[in-house]
Amino acid sequence: MSTLVIEHLSGGLAGSPLVEDVSLTIRSGEVHALMGPNGAGKSTLGRLLMGHPGCVATAGSVRLDGVELLSLPTWRRAAAGLFFAPQDPTEVPGVALDEALAEALAARGAAPVARESLAERLREVAGEISLPPALLERALNVDASGGEKKRLETLQLAVLAPRFAVLDELDSGLDVDALRDVARAVARAARPPAGSGSSALGVLAITHYRRLLDVLEPDAVHVLVQGRIVRSGGPELADEIERAGYGAYSAAGA
Repeated sequence: MSTLVIEHLSGGLAGSPLVEDVSLTIRSGEVHALMGPNGAGKSTLGRLLMGHPGCVATAGSVRLDGVELLSLPTWRRAAAGLFFAPQDPTEVPGVALDEALAEALAARGAAPVARESLAERLREVAGEISLPPALLERALNVDASGGEKKRLETLQLAVLAPRFAVLDELDSGLDVDALRDVARAVARAARPPAGSGSSALGVLAITHYRRLLDVLEPDAVHVLVQGRIVRSGGPELADEIERAGYGAYSAAGA
């Protein structure tokens, strides 16, 4: 079992701290939901974990199985087993999807994968998430709609099989069918069938709304307001937020 431990993490954009004293522990097979209003610092937290350029951690620690991530560049955090799906995935002209995935697998020390084997795996996952096969032939995310980009991120997650995934509003821009497809794929990765041989994924799902959680079925829900976690609880907390909104919470606690 793997563990991602976030302790007293603070930071944000240079000169503008947006995350303050956040502590979380996520284990293999656990799904944690991070909810909060616009501007609460949810996306900034995800970027701090992944080492996004421009985001600086000013205090705290992030350890994946005992390895301190904050001292590592982004690609080494990925090689250690951390995956980040941003709100708006970047288009990468000239770089094919299979080439990007092959390089990512090689960077973390995986055995070389034959091109045909990788292509077969891509087609398999694409079918599971209803991703048009033509998108597998394009440069990464180029000319893809918002929903298609989210499906492509989910496909990369399934193929790379990291230890932990930070999903920043994976549900934004998705229709009902697409949301069901990607959420089910993440849920399968977090709780793989017995005997599948797959390691269970730990998930931090950043979202505004409850609808993603209907499929992911989180083990824990955390409310982030003004950069601080002000409330943690079980799945019932998402129901409470759905009914009452975020106005009941403050950075001072609730």
